[in-house]
Amino acid sequence: MYTKEDLKEFKRRKIKPEQIDKQIENFKKGFEFVNLVEPATLNNGIKSVPTEEENYLIDLYEKGSQKADVIKMVPASGSATRMFKKLFTFMETYKGEAEEFLKFVQDKSPDSMHEFFLHLNEFPFYTHLKNVMWNDEQDLQKMLDKRMFTNILAYILTEKGLNYGDTPKGLVDFHVYRDFVRTPFDEHLVEAALYCKKGREAHLHFTVSEEYVPRFKDRLAKVSKVFEKMFNVKYKVTFSIQKPSTDTVSIDENGELIRDEAGKILFRPGGHGALIYNVNDIKADIIFIKNIDNVSPDRSKADTVKYKKLLAGTLFEIQSKVFEHLDLLDKRGVTEAQLDETEAFIEANLGYKKAEGLQFKDKKGRVKYLRNILDRPIRVCGMVKNEGEPG
Repeated sequence: MYTKEDLKEFKRRKIKPEQIDKQIENFKKGFEFVNLVEPATLNNGIKSVPTEEENYLIDLYEKGSQKADVIKMVPASGSATRMFKKLFTFMETYKGEAEEFLKFVQDKSPDSMHEFFLHLNEFPFYTHLKNVMWNDEQDLQKMLDKRMFTNILAYILTEKGLNYGDTPKGLVDFHVYRDFVRTPFDEHLVEAALYCKKGREAHLHFTVSEEYVPRFKDRLAKVSKVFEKMFNVKYKVTFSIQKPSTDTVSIDENGELIRDEAGKILFRPGGHGALIYNVNDIKADIIFIKNIDNVSPDRSKADTVKYKKLLAGTLFEIQSKVFEHLDLLDKRGVTEAQLDETEAFIEANLGYKKAEGLQFKDKKGRVKYLRNILDRPIRVCGMVKNEGEPG
């Protein structure tokens, strides 16, 4: 079934042929649904922090973070291509004929191409685009006046100009300030200086696509000194790529492997869940995880900083109690009443409920069960009320 070239590629990616067999089998048979018991709701899996406890938890984090190794991990491998899909389609199909132009002008929906060009000067990349075109002896406004829409898009999407068609989301112009345009990558550096540092050092780790690593490093070299001076901080930034061993194959409607024109098996990167291996490689006590495009401008950062510290303070509080219960489990004379107390703590604070009817042979078995639940990493997540917004 597999060629010699296939086996070489598997070896390079550190994937065993049996893993590929399993992937294909899963695609053909489908995946079992997760058996959900009940939704997490307020006071049943979701904890609300009382206003009067906020300062205590924030202070808990600020003191604890100076003794712990803290790092911010940012999954940043996403390409910007999807963001500009509509622009690509327009650039490739629009000919500028009278009937086409009439449709173009008449469509004034918020996401129409007419509105895009009408408000082009409001996009963060506008000044960058204008300068790139000016260096090429082209005048953006004159092009707009002459309805040279596809020419302008070529300067936005291709290597002729901004090359956003081949740019990671993290390096697209995103927020405009008085004297600077920041990318999402820049904003994560700024955020880290505000809540993710020990002393003056702010540690960040970005997972990026292999081909974009040099571009992220170039951007870091360009902006890090500016932000270090602005926020009195020293950045320690590392990068990693999503492990090729987590990539998946694809099959067609006949159940056959999809290959490219050269006959090589087509691999696709796994989802963000595959980054659990990258997380495991990070040596730190606390890891803040936030996606590359989940950023806010400075005017909104106060809330971000507050709730990140609240989450981490909650983690410190829970961790302290977890350690107390683990110490209790280590004691020879631990009583059934104390084990009941530990079980109640787990259910109330860790969202973990004992399976109905679960029985233990003896106290030793129950202690082992409780220890397995407590003796592992703790994840604290912020919940946002569902108000029907996308995502």
